[in-house]
Amino acid sequence: MAIKEILLLGNPKLYQVCAPVKQEELEEVKLVVKDLHDTLFDFKSKYNAGRAIAAPQIGYMKRLIYMNIDGPVVFINPVLDILSAEMFELWDDCMSFPDLLVKVKRHKKCHISFKDFDWQNQSMQLENNLSELLQHEVDHLNGVLAVSRAIDGKSFSLRSQAGHLGIK
Repeated sequence: MAIKEILLLGNPKLYQVCAPVKQEELEEVKLVVKDLHDTLFDFKSKYNAGRAIAAPQIGYMKRLIYMNIDGPVVFINPVLDILSAEMFELWDDCMSFPDLLVKVKRHKKCHISFKDFDWQNQSMQLENNLSELLQHEVDHLNGVLAVSRAIDGKSFSLRSQAGHLGIK
């Protein structure tokens, strides 16, 4: 259990598609989840931001997401299988480029299926902020960063300029 270095924009690993977690890897995954937890909370203490982290952001190239909002949730081999037609725009941020905001479009609602630590199938219906969060994290598992989803060439801002954008 340790705070890991977060891979930053430009690191080629961030553009790789992650391999599925195999059931026999669950003990290793439990250790990685502790690292994800520690790394997320360290980031939160420094930037006052961060709700979830994908395993490839710390160089573990498996389909694994750790989210902690009201408590921890681990998504093993998550699949976004239903996406609403309704979209919304937002200024997205990312631990892999902490000083940059990117305006993207995300689906307002989505459904996610995944395995838990007991290797049981789970699913969740997500809306609004949670929907965009999990879309962002699943993108990491597919080697896609928010900068690749920018609406246009003017959809980038430094965090220090967020006040000019009406972002708190």
